[in-house]
Amino acid sequence: MEKKPGWKAVYYILGNYIVERIAAMGMIANFMVYLLKVFNLGQVAAANVIGIWSGVSNLIPIVGACVADAYLGKFNTIAISSFGTLVGMVIITLTAWLPQLHPPTCTSPPQCVPSTRTQLGVLIVGLCWLAVGTGGIAPCSIPFSIDQFDTTSPEGRKGANRFFNWYYTSQALVQLISMTVIVYLENKSWILGFGLLSALMLVSIVIFLVGAKDYYNVPADGSIFSGILQVFVAAYKKSRLQIRAKDEVGVCYDPPLEDKDALKMPLTQQLRCLNKATLIQDNEVNSEGCVENRWRLCSIQQVEEVKCLIKMLPIWASGFLCFIPVAQQGTFPVSQALKMDRHIGPHFELPAASFNAVSLITIGIYQPCLDLFLQPFLAKVTKQEEGITSLQKIVIGDIFSILTMLCAGLVERRRRLLANSHAPMMSALWLSPQYVLLGLCEVFTFNGHIQFYSSESPEKMKSIGNSLQYLVIAVSIYVGTLVVNVVHQLTRKHGGVDWLNDDIDAGRLDYYYFLIAGLAALNFVYIVFSVRGYRYKINVKPEDADETP
Repeated sequence: MEKKPGWKAVYYILGNYIVERIAAMGMIANFMVYLLKVFNLGQVAAANVIGIWSGVSNLIPIVGACVADAYLGKFNTIAISSFGTLVGMVIITLTAWLPQLHPPTCTSPPQCVPSTRTQLGVLIVGLCWLAVGTGGIAPCSIPFSIDQFDTTSPEGRKGANRFFNWYYTSQALVQLISMTVIVYLENKSWILGFGLLSALMLVSIVIFLVGAKDYYNVPADGSIFSGILQVFVAAYKKSRLQIRAKDEVGVCYDPPLEDKDALKMPLTQQLRCLNKATLIQDNEVNSEGCVENRWRLCSIQQVEEVKCLIKMLPIWASGFLCFIPVAQQGTFPVSQALKMDRHIGPHFELPAASFNAVSLITIGIYQPCLDLFLQPFLAKVTKQEEGITSLQKIVIGDIFSILTMLCAGLVERRRRLLANSHAPMMSALWLSPQYVLLGLCEVFTFNGHIQFYSSESPEKMKSIGNSLQYLVIAVSIYVGTLVVNVVHQLTRKHGGVDWLNDDIDAGRLDYYYFLIAGLAALNFVYIVFSVRGYRYKINVKPEDADETP
């Protein structure tokens, strides 16, 4: 077996990822302000642009993962996608640099010149290239890094675990730099800020390509989606067959696993209709024990793997509403900050988009405390190695989602009252409590979902399971965008007060926050119901497998 390079190659991949993320996230971190001040868009229109882009960026990784596995391989996918990201950044930089690609600077808001279709079209093309780049890099960076370690050896497993620690640490570092240093530069000069980020993206490509000679490349081996579809087709073709529970195992196709080290999944009675795909009929298995037609007969392992994915869907759906506060932290809270006193001292003013750094600092403080102190304590109390389970983390995350929106609503109610009574502006530091709660929401929600997908996904379907994380964020973004538009349309009918008015002093943004808190409370009931009905998957050694648990 070819010796894997380990950290010698991973340094290049991790370096590429960190610089690429600083460039990509730095360009989007302050984009709400860019759309409002440079493209003269209204608050709702700007939120829609960001929401749609964010949704697409989290949908495309699933496509990127399939393309990498079936056709291009991880290295080629990352390389090509990196150039796509660079193209997008250059286009967006040009929209700030060339006067023809953005409307004139607005000096009197009621008479602002709106963006033309051409100007918006060029901007959207740049965002599309950014989404394509993210779609190829995001799903491949982690698995490509793990490919460089020999996980069959203790040293390789230790290296892989160290990589995950560095990866998650770099996530918080990247976001913190994007929300502070990069946002500050962009507020000084959009051309300087975007141009610097484009240069950083070029550097990330160079770093990645320099390490090409050291990478261990796993060749593309086809997508497993066909195997999932085979289970449904085979079960449908045999839908009229009767399953007899007592002798079911004796007539089911259960070949030994090709990977001798893999864990075998026993036949379960959940989603029992799919078990028909394993029933052996005449001439479906040849003399060597191989299936003649995989669209008519599937193995028990194959069927149980599909069941795992189906069982995860209700838990996955619980993230739709829980992630809305996370998805919208760069939109309406930024509008709040723009209407508040952001000064620290007489001469320094914090950028409106930088307050999200509070949630990142919260994550940076709480995450090590959870790993070093809280988790060992909870492990002793609950008698579980992980302290609290992934599903319990998801439930706690939704509770913090509710608290985040309630806190945001109360702060906005107070800010609006002071603004409309012509009192001195409220300090933007009052946004800190909701960002602290948002950070705790992210810690439990993201960690819970990632841990759940990693532990409950079938061994050969880890990529699909982990891609559900991107998909749930995409759906939550679209759900949040839908709620924004419905609220915007309904509340301004018949001369009513538009909750999401471009002038938030005249709107009722606090009502919108309380509405999201209410939806999160309903989601909490759904999560508890789903968690109580969930049964964790069972893995056993092949020689000890019990096919009818």
